[in-house]
Amino acid sequence: MPKASPFSLEGETALVTGASRGLGRAMAIAIAEAGANVVCVSSQRGGAADTAAAIRELGREAWELAADLSVREAVESLAEDAEEVGGQIGILVNNAGTIRRSSAIDYSLDDWDYVLRTNLDSAFILSQRIGRSMVTRRRGKIINVASLLSFSGGITVPAYTASKHAIAGLTKALANEWAKDGVQVNAIAPGYFRTDNTEALRQDVKRSAQILERIPAGRWGEPEDLIGAVVFLASQASNYVNGHVLVVDGGWLAR
Repeated sequence: MPKASPFSLEGETALVTGASRGLGRAMAIAIAEAGANVVCVSSQRGGAADTAAAIRELGREAWELAADLSVREAVESLAEDAEEVGGQIGILVNNAGTIRRSSAIDYSLDDWDYVLRTNLDSAFILSQRIGRSMVTRRRGKIINVASLLSFSGGITVPAYTASKHAIAGLTKALANEWAKDGVQVNAIAPGYFRTDNTEALRQDVKRSAQILERIPAGRWGEPEDLIGAVVFLASQASNYVNGHVLVVDGGWLAR
């Protein structure tokens, strides 16, 4: 019998948050193309319908769930619902996130709390809840979505920056505890991609030009540019990769 590819995800079930569009949709479909079934999570009921339909067209199973990730109780319920519909979750992708822009001196505490709860608290709660069964089985993959702002400060996005620095730290902290139990916890740090979160930057002619000038690849990233990274970190090919933040940025940090 031919040896299975170390990148195959056959027989696995993944949970992907923020799967309705952009990076989350691309990663959910990539995981399905590699062989896994996928629980697709959106903030709105029916928001991930198109993603789930695309996955089913590939011959994989897909389920849609909705949850407000800024509400801790909703996140806890999401973990239970995901295991109820999809069974054993072997891959968790904490992708969902939000951003609110304002100068630090005027940044409201409501915005601060909302961004931190959505971007950071939800990732920890889902990792803890899903990770508990992974540790028991001594097998699993958790992929957090970090950012270039896990390494730098940004401008007018203090809460987003704080959350993404924390995501990088959380990734390492969980890897330190769970690597011995066969669970790999890593992160992907996308660079400047064409998504809803970067629309304001792309509409700013001056800022957009500054960004492009620094990217050696000479272009904004497209969601499909994350396919290789997410499949690698979700597969057996990354079994000895722990606590790593994989930057996919067209060379931005290298400049």
